Amino acid sequence: MTRTLTVALVGNPNTGKSTLFNALTGLRQHVGNYPGVTVEMKKGYALADDTGLDLIDL
Repeated sequence: MTRTLTVALVGNPNTGKSTLFNALTGLRQHVGNYPGVTVEMKKGYALADDTGLDLIDL
């Protein structure tokens, strides 16, 4: 049975949260080299071994 965890990517501006989100989910969240690029919450899904990850990019 696969379990699912919810993971929120939070932290200081311009530290790679959206880049990590894109790498884990395969999605194409907009990124930029300046603070304030992510202005709305995005959700994605990833699978790690037998664990599902509901990822939230804040």
